[in-house]
Amino acid sequence: MIQISETAQGHFRKLLERESIPGMGVRLSAVDPGTARADARLEFAEPAELAGDEWAVDCEGFTLYVDAHSVPWLDGAEIDFVTQGTGSQLTIKAPHIKGKAPAESASLVERVRWVVENEINPQLASHGGRVAVEEVTGEGVVRLRFGGGCHGCGMADVTLKQGIETTLMAKVPGITAVRDATDHDTGQAPYIPRDSAA
Repeated sequence: MIQISETAQGHFRKLLERESIPGMGVRLSAVDPGTARADARLEFAEPAELAGDEWAVDCEGFTLYVDAHSVPWLDGAEIDFVTQGTGSQLTIKAPHIKGKAPAESASLVERVRWVVENEINPQLASHGGRVAVEEVTGEGVVRLRFGGGCHGCGMADVTLKQGIETTLMAKVPGITAVRDATDHDTGQAPYIPRDSAA
């Protein structure tokens, strides 16, 4: 179930009146659901642009169409239009859009990938970097490949030991070590060049 506040409905009605296209509604969809990059997208939708399998939420004066594939990710979403001080903002809260962490019964690989995608990579992105899980051995050793600004970075060893390994060992029981599988000499645009970090 999706909740749309009265103020948000009024905001949409005003926008749709300006467009003045018969039957036009608002379409809500999830972009990259189940990942750390997940986001909700709102856009106008003319009847001819609809696929026909959307869920329709009847509002006063218009219809909100929810993309069929997005429904499980947007269940429980709240749309509001808030006025604060001199500005107004449309907000969408979708608690399930990024998915949920795998259960402890999930495989070690699934649990490691979840932590990497949802906790580690968002932090590395601030430096234009990322890591990919290359392998998780039966002994609990994780091998990662650095990319972006972390590929060739002079601080990659510190990031690996003090950041990534510490996080993975704390969040994923069964991890015994984290190793770097990257050839850092081939890095094209490191955040901190290796010769500067010495």
